[in-house]
Amino acid sequence: MRLPPVRFLPSSAAPAVVAANARIAHLARAGNIEGARAAFEAMPLRTTASYNALLAGYFRNRLPDAALGLFRRMPSRDLASYNALISGLSLRRQTLPDAAAALASIPFPPSVVSFTSLLRGYVRHGLLADAIRLFQQMPERNHVSYTVLLGGLLDAGRVNEARRLFDEMPDRDVVAWTAMLSGYCQAGRITEARALFDEMPKRNVVSWTAMISGYAQNGEVNLARKLFEVMPERNEVSWTAMLVGYIQAGHVEDAAELFNAMPEHPVAACNAMMVGFGQRGMVDAAKTVFEKMRERDDGTWSAMIKAYEQNEFLMEALSTFREMLWRGVRPNYPSVISILTVCAALAVLDYGREVHAAMLRCSFDMDVFAVSALITMYIKCGNLDKAKRVFHTFEPKDIVMWNSMITGYAQHGLGEQALGIFHDMRLAGMSPDGITYIGALTACSYTGKVKEGREIFNSMTVNSSIRPGAEHYSCMVDLLGRSGLVEEAFDLIKNMPVEPDAVIWGALMGACRMHRNAEIAEFAAKKLLELEPGNAGPYVLLSHIYTSVGRWEDASKMRKFISSRNLNKSPGCSWIEYDKRVHLFTSGDVLAHPEHAAILRILEKLDGLLMESGYSADGSFVLHDIDEEQKSHSLRYHSERQAVAYGLLKIPEGMPIRVMKNLRVCGDCHSAIKLIAKITSREIILRDANRFHHFKDGFCSCRDYWIQVSKRPFDREVHHPLQANCIWY
Repeated sequence: MRLPPVRFLPSSAAPAVVAANARIAHLARAGNIEGARAAFEAMPLRTTASYNALLAGYFRNRLPDAALGLFRRMPSRDLASYNALISGLSLRRQTLPDAAAALASIPFPPSVVSFTSLLRGYVRHGLLADAIRLFQQMPERNHVSYTVLLGGLLDAGRVNEARRLFDEMPDRDVVAWTAMLSGYCQAGRITEARALFDEMPKRNVVSWTAMISGYAQNGEVNLARKLFEVMPERNEVSWTAMLVGYIQAGHVEDAAELFNAMPEHPVAACNAMMVGFGQRGMVDAAKTVFEKMRERDDGTWSAMIKAYEQNEFLMEALSTFREMLWRGVRPNYPSVISILTVCAALAVLDYGREVHAAMLRCSFDMDVFAVSALITMYIKCGNLDKAKRVFHTFEPKDIVMWNSMITGYAQHGLGEQALGIFHDMRLAGMSPDGITYIGALTACSYTGKVKEGREIFNSMTVNSSIRPGAEHYSCMVDLLGRSGLVEEAFDLIKNMPVEPDAVIWGALMGACRMHRNAEIAEFAAKKLLELEPGNAGPYVLLSHIYTSVGRWEDASKMRKFISSRNLNKSPGCSWIEYDKRVHLFTSGDVLAHPEHAAILRILEKLDGLLMESGYSADGSFVLHDIDEEQKSHSLRYHSERQAVAYGLLKIPEGMPIRVMKNLRVCGDCHSAIKLIAKITSREIILRDANRFHHFKDGFCSCRDYWIQVSKRPFDREVHHPLQANCIWY
């Protein structure tokens, strides 16, 4: 672009040039930098002010190279040109030294605006020492420079220094008073904030709103409401501040009443109300607010997605997120975290990949918390390779990322790798926390490493400040119980320094199920009844134990007891993702799926192939005392087998079949799916309530550690090296 020299304008041309300069500045502020440049180029005559307007516009629209090029080619420069340059270079931390050099190179005396522009840059980027040094060197200061430094001190939590600066200010306007007031509130010094509020010579609606927000943020919502009632005037910000105060205090009903009384419903208030409804489980109310909104921002979509996610409306959360992307709304940080949590809960890998792509577009892949959630999503979707790639390419790693990988390896049956990551983490100088130890102990439990588990458990009190809690004792009970040391696990519970919770007694129940210890199981079941009187889980498990030892009458009594007490028993279900849809299957209800005829044909074909391979159904996993043919029929239609059959029907060869189940995988189904993977030459990944099972070539990644030892021909055919030590869980 060729730049003509600046000319002296005839008086008749001056109004047109001033108007053109204003247009350039307006277009640049609106983000239309191309329009601003076109307006500049169309000017027949330009002044230095014309160049200054475009220069500031380039910086405002994050085009520093274009701005510097324009500055170098300017025919003439005034003080405003240098001020625009200093202000623009101060926007980025890496160009702050250039801004300081520009201040020093001004060929005429710099103004207070010149110094304040650099001062603002130091404060913006947290370089408070440099800001204070510059402030002290300034030949003159005005109320703006005082207010800029005051804000920096308050943002850094240096409230006492800020108060001393505030008291030194020669001219304190309402902005400075309000900034000091807000600083006290943010520091929790609400009494001093109110005293300052009462001293203010002049208050505006911002001051009143700051005091109301301060009360609300510090748990004084009633005082906030009293002040709100006597405000001389209110705007939508003050209404919203009071609304947010109620929501933060958990007073959703009061918030809803205030929301209904508002003269208008701005986007921020609607978003806050949706968050409050979501926290209270009032999803329909949140959806009503969402659907009535004429305008929405990214916070609106995020609030609706969060309301769905935290109340387990998982499919609705997914569809809302996809609609948000379809409408061209850029996802924000909370919506990404929420939807990654949903993808992990449902184990829907294709959706998770879409979210990962959205993260890359929005640069969230550089945020440690978002990446930690991404790793967890890939792990829970069964794609451990992708989780490892994300983990190894991100630096620096935080404790959550390390914990995610340790737990992920353990859940996938890779105990050695989990313990290797645990060791690498300590070598990297990262101190394990309580969750780290849970992950490491779980890895030991899932792989039968009793010795290593004991060493890690004992090292907690010796090598760290972490004291074992109920979760850690639960892991040890699980480890000992799975390894057949049921009595030792029972003794550990009786001697532990913390009160055993339902998880600990549940772990002992699981051990009793594996090793058919009905006596200890009955004791554990009674303890669980005291802790969770409405949970049917321990009694279903106890019924399993009675069945496995042939105590059919006791099993029948237990089922009647469950029925008479109206205990909650989660129905077994499995699901599989195909073509961006989640297909759900429940045990014994294969006809519910629209493609049930094709699924039944696959199941019947698999039955024949399994029989040819030496498989016979294990009726011990059927609770009722029925004949063997009926037991075989019942096992055939377990939900995980239906989902696997659908996967064989739909998932292309060469791609793994990924199935999720809400309960533990049935032991008979575990044996059958091993053979199905071998017969069909497919990889089947099953995530149950406890862990992942990778079935391939007739083997499972869990090394059959959970499967009860038996004499069936097909078990001998597999020839697994750990077959002699196999138990079912």
